[in-house]
Amino acid sequence: MDDPVTASQRRSRPRHLAYLLGWMGNPERDATEIPTTPPEHCPRCNAILPKSTRNWRLRVCPSCHLHQRLPARDRIDVLIDDGTFEERDAEMESGDPLTFRDSRTYRARLLHQQQEHHHRDALVTGSARLGGIPITIAVLDFTFMGGSMGLVVGEKLAAAAEEAIERKRPLVTIVASGGARMQEGMFALWQMARTAAAIRKLRSSGIPYISVLTDPTTGGVFASFASLGDIIIAEPEAMIGFAGPRVAEAMMGSPLPEGSHRAEYLLQHGHIDAVVPRPMLRQTLISVLGAWQDARDLDQEEVRTHAPWEADPEHELPSAWELTQAVRSPARPSSRAYIERIVSDFQSLSGDRLSGDDPALIGGMGRITGMPVMVIGLDRGHDHLPDSAPLHPRPAAFRKAHRLMMLAARWRLPVVMLVDTPGAWPGIESEKAGLAAAIAQNLALLSDLPTPTISVVIGEGGSGGALALTVADRILMQERAVFSVIAPEGAAAILYHDTTHAPELAEAMRITARDLEAFGMVDGVIREPDDGAATNPDLAAQLVERAISAHLDELRRYDVRHLVRHRYGRIRHLGDDHIIAPSRAQRLTRWLRGKVRGGGNGQNPG
Repeated sequence: MDDPVTASQRRSRPRHLAYLLGWMGNPERDATEIPTTPPEHCPRCNAILPKSTRNWRLRVCPSCHLHQRLPARDRIDVLIDDGTFEERDAEMESGDPLTFRDSRTYRARLLHQQQEHHHRDALVTGSARLGGIPITIAVLDFTFMGGSMGLVVGEKLAAAAEEAIERKRPLVTIVASGGARMQEGMFALWQMARTAAAIRKLRSSGIPYISVLTDPTTGGVFASFASLGDIIIAEPEAMIGFAGPRVAEAMMGSPLPEGSHRAEYLLQHGHIDAVVPRPMLRQTLISVLGAWQDARDLDQEEVRTHAPWEADPEHELPSAWELTQAVRSPARPSSRAYIERIVSDFQSLSGDRLSGDDPALIGGMGRITGMPVMVIGLDRGHDHLPDSAPLHPRPAAFRKAHRLMMLAARWRLPVVMLVDTPGAWPGIESEKAGLAAAIAQNLALLSDLPTPTISVVIGEGGSGGALALTVADRILMQERAVFSVIAPEGAAAILYHDTTHAPELAEAMRITARDLEAFGMVDGVIREPDDGAATNPDLAAQLVERAISAHLDELRRYDVRHLVRHRYGRIRHLGDDHIIAPSRAQRLTRWLRGKVRGGGNGQNPG
């Protein structure tokens, strides 16, 4: 006999199922209707929407910033360059595979939708230009049967992806959908696999795919191609989720947390890259795709001359312990401060696509002295999260870095890494989330990442968490930066059971930029303002920018296969000079002694 809870769940299943089927199977519900022209007043705050303005065309309230739903063709018109859209497969329509009927036949519903919306199904695809860049575009129209995906939507999306591969131009999708179209049964569900497979081929080809999620994005569309973008952008307050909040609550039998199915919630939990207001979407896409386009021709640019940036080896510096204390100062600029100063057109990208977005790691696309790059920085957080500083990166930070490195390789973007961290957070939550594996995956990836890589230690390099963003074709350090296997205080606690010996251990561990350059671990030491970067962050950033630019200019001229071979050789053999191996005579002597004593294995001593 069931307990009361189980019995209640059994009784509720039919009601929940009926609710779910009713929600999916009513393609003409009022929620799908969008006025053909923008309203005169905002439906949320009642503010007047002045006609013929850009916000009026975009259907964005200038007062409360409500983003109203846009029909597919209106979305295309306000996004692309004027007069450049050429539609593809406009006459394709469903053959009604199930001969489906409820209160009306599926054919009758389709005919009604086609007459009302002037297209044959929910997806409009074609070619266009965006800021002069040729693209393939696919837009789901929520007014057409709730933007649901059936055979035609799946085929047109797959064909658009294949066309993007063939013509080597980015694919941009804009999604507004209730999910799979139940009137086409398993044929509709199968489109999740069809579209996911097509997008995988697109990503493997190195052609960009940008997915834009709008209100609403749910069901099989969200769980297939819409979630596979190289970059995923959402509009503010868009309702996004696999089942939709009402369906989820009905199935669970309990209310959901406030805002659980909104774009901002997905951003917070690492599932999308950015929430971008509709008026900024066009410029955001142009900036991102422009970086990809320019990266393809980076090796063709002329070599430039560069101002000096290297530190004077004769310049007197404080002791290793004093430098360690200084780099931890809240006044010293960290990664965020450098990115703000040296990276133009920076588009921040968020999330590890699994659990969250760690503020200890900043990443995104931009330009350094005009060259497109992927920038990834470990940040101490003193300037924007002072109550939590210094920030220690957690597994989500390393997984996000891994994702951005993979994206950079597909798009042929050089990777620039900035390192300033006391080390990875060792708490139990990090262990549960796989901290060691996340660090290991980054180290392995950086060994053969097929794109130029530069790492700059701008403050403290704290152990393995820092090394996970340091292995590179060129490793640079600011002259007052430090890098250590363990913090001097930690070493003192282990060796002496107190921290009073930290200053002497800082010297003994040889942690300064000059020490590591002498060991061959560092390729260059960047000059700082006389009393350190904290006294003049602008000059410090200028010198870092010069160093990065000079090395980017050099690296971009090499075949990437040469870079990977050279990088692996360095990783493989750095430190070999300090390995003491027995000579041939010593090996022979040991072998003979073993034979005399009867313990030899009979093998030739070599």
